[in-house]
Parts: sequence; C-alpha cells; structure tokens
Amino acid sequence: MQTQSPDDLKAAFRQNAQGALSLNIAFIGVVNGLFSTLHALGGAPADRLAAEAGMDAPYVARWCDAAYAFGYLDADGDRFRLSPTGDAMRPDAPGTLMPMAAQSVLSAHMAERAAAFMRTGERPGERVLGERETVLPWFGPMLESSFGSMFENVVCPAIPAFAEVNARGGLAVDLGCGNGWYLRALARRCDGLRGLGIDGLDENIAQARRLAEREGLAQRLQFVHGDIHDLQLDEPADLIAMNRALHHVWEKDTAALFSWLQRNLKPGGHAVIWEPAWPADRAALRDPARRALAFQNLSEHVQGNHFLQPEEIAQAFGEAGMPAEIHRFAQGTEAVVVARR
Repeated sequence: MQTQSPDDLKAAFRQNAQGALSLNIAFIGVVNGLFSTLHALGGAPADRLAAEAGMDAPYVARWCDAAYAFGYLDADGDRFRLSPTGDAMRPDAPGTLMPMAAQSVLSAHMAERAAAFMRTGERPGERVLGERETVLPWFGPMLESSFGSMFENVVCPAIPAFAEVNARGGLAVDLGCGNGWYLRALARRCDGLRGLGIDGLDENIAQARRLAEREGLAQRLQFVHGDIHDLQLDEPADLIAMNRALHHVWEKDTAALFSWLQRNLKPGGHAVIWEPAWPADRAALRDPARRALAFQNLSEHVQGNHFLQPEEIAQAFGEAGMPAEIHRFAQGTEAVVVARR
C-alpha cells in the first residue's frame, strides 16, 4: 500500500474538516427552520428570511453568506434561494439529509465530553444529551429519518411477530420510544394493533403525542413518561419492543430486565429488540459501514452504555427461558432479535 506524503495527508484532512464545517452550517439552518422557511418563500433577502423565521437579522445575514459559500444557497444580488443540496436539508424533504447535520453536531459534543471524562473515568449518563438545548429536540427526528423507512418497508415485513399481534388486535409496547416514530410506523402498517410508548424524557413524550395526533393515530397510540426500573404495565403486552434502547439499560441489571420482559408478556407474546450489531471481530470496524459505530460506542460509554453483539442478546433471552432468533439487516450492521414467551 502506497504511503501518503505529509502534504497529501494534510489535504485529505482539510477536505474532511470542510465537510464537518458544511454540516455545522446545515445544522444551524435545520434547527432554526431556515431551510424550510426559505423553501416556503421561494427566495428572499436575508432580512426577510430572518423576519419570517423569527430570527435575528444580523445572524441570519451571516448564516446566508456561509450557506452560500458551502453551496446550500444560490444568490441573485441580495436575494437567496435554496440550491438542490439546501432543499435536501429540509427535515420534511424526501430522503432528507437532516440526520447527517444533526449527527455531526451531536458527535462533536460527545467527542468533547469523552475527552474530558476520559481523564476522570466519569460516566454521567444520558443527561449529556440534554446539555445542548438545540440538539435534544432533533434526536428523535434524526433516528426517524435514518431508520423509519427501513423499519416500515424492510424490517416490519420480515418479522412475523408484527403480523401476529396485528391479527389479534394486540398491545405493542415500545420501551424508550423517543418521539414515537417506531410505533407510528408500526401502526401505519398494522391497523389492528394498539400501542403504548414509554420514555424517560418529557421532550420525547411531547413530540410523540403531537406527531401521533397529526397523523390521526392518537386513538390507537398512547405515550407516557416512565422508567423501566419502576414500570408497571396495566395489562400484559402481546409485543414489547426496544428500538436501539436495550444497550441503554444493559449494564444496570440484565437479569432483572429480561425477567421483567418475561413477566410482562402474554403467553405466546414476543419481545423484539433492534440494536446496532457490534461485530465479534474488531477488524470489521475498519469497514466504512461500521466506522461510525466505533465512535458511537465511545459516546455510549459516556452515557454508561456499550453496544452489544446480537448473540449476547439471544443468550440473555435463552437464560430467561425465551428462545430467540436473530435477523440481520443493512449488510449485517443492524440486528433484530425476536424472542417468544
């Protein structure tokens, strides 16, 4: 393999840095509604965009120059309009690029936290996600835009448990529901089931209720604030799902968690666990599709968590008396473990 010269390495890293700056500029436009507002206006000077978005005009003027520099905006004199790339940053654009902007800023925040806590060994938990007020409200939309279509069109049809619960009009419980995207997608495919979403963050519950109401699903889907460690269901569930949430509670008391799942499922009910698939072989982390997973695992350590191998999850189900099977998706980077009581 040819070794790059120092100048070549610098050029490559400058290009990487430009990409990070570009996503930072996009994040500002996303969270302040600038892309969406300019789309609605069709085009506008910076002061008109600021007024319509309810933002400070001098800040918006400088953002417009930066967004123009990075190709998100085109300009005709003082009038700006979205470029095709800028239009793709709108959160409601088909195939939106918004998750990349949100993830970029979240990753920078978590890198700074990891750098500090590495010196002390502190693992402060999920409160670090709330330390940046502009990031937390976008965590659910980021996951929904990244995984919603895959769940609705690929994962859901491949898992028979969903159709079984739907056929008998059963109750599906989503632990760590976020903004409710998983249950809303499930309800769109399965018009016979009821859903209960539970999350520990008030911001997530408020988003979930609002979005369910907007989609006409509020009669079938309920969202409540709760903590699995003191959670009591009013009735046993036909299906209990944990979507990218199991690793958040795994280190606390795995045996107690799986015992809780077993007790709160109806006989014949299913637990459906979707997790990033941590590879058994470290060399797999060099795969471009898994590099981000390695950084995210460092971020999870800050929060008191770590990613899991699917086989670990299946083994824990087996020890709780629930046989499990592993389904892999997205070239093996995502795993859904399904167990039956």
